[in-house]
Amino acid sequence: MPIRTQGALLLLLPSLLLLAALFLIPIAWFLFGSMQEFATWSELVEEAEAVLFSGGVGRSLVNTGWIGAVVTLLALVIGYPMSYVLSRARGLAFTAILLCIVLPYFTSTIVRTYAWMVLLGRNGLINQILLGLGIVEEPLQLLYNRLGVVIGMTYVLLPYMVLTLYAAMKAVDHRLLQAAEGMGATPAQVFRRVFVPLTMHGVVAGVLITFILAIGFFVTPALMGGPSDVMIAMLIEREVEITQNWPAAAMMTVVLLAVTLTLYAVYSRFAEPGEAAR
Repeated sequence: MPIRTQGALLLLLPSLLLLAALFLIPIAWFLFGSMQEFATWSELVEEAEAVLFSGGVGRSLVNTGWIGAVVTLLALVIGYPMSYVLSRARGLAFTAILLCIVLPYFTSTIVRTYAWMVLLGRNGLINQILLGLGIVEEPLQLLYNRLGVVIGMTYVLLPYMVLTLYAAMKAVDHRLLQAAEGMGATPAQVFRRVFVPLTMHGVVAGVLITFILAIGFFVTPALMGGPSDVMIAMLIEREVEITQNWPAAAMMTVVLLAVTLTLYAVYSRFAEPGEAAR
């Protein structure tokens, strides 16, 4: 192994040990301890089938996938124009837009979620504006349902999409856009047929990382969702804290971890600079 590579590995060693101590070892201990509850593999398989194919877990998996997909789509629709404007902005405008995107992360997720609960409540600002303008006759139910969960999660996860797309857009060679204009393409054609394809790897990476974060979300769905909006992370928390059914929680954790690692592997491929260039 080259000396330079050995030096890099030595520099990474403290971080790797810290990650192992804080993440890998606790997860492995949790899974191993849960599996110890069963005397034989047949008992383990039977329990896994009973848990994973039960109605509650199935509904939570469907809810998790559906909410994650909707949140990811909304983040892409809102984030792509924002990233485009950010990539073209300069000076004070760039700083102001970037601060609006990054500054909320200096505030706890719980605080931001409660802020949205105040805004979306029956007596909140949004309902008051709608009532004042005469658009609605009675307050809308914007909380404790799927709409509230989607709004809150989209707000929290939007910066991940925006910053990922911004990095892809800044890497676009503007000489290609100028060449397309020089060959007679309209601005709309340049954007649709040149700019968008060149940023597609950023779109894929942004979609994957946003969806990965969405399917493991807990705080916002727990505070803003209703009884029919239970996601898999909430179900795992309930099994650990309330029913204390560790084997069931471990099996659901394995499913969520497998899906997350698979999506992260795909994300890592599209996040590679070499893949982006190709």
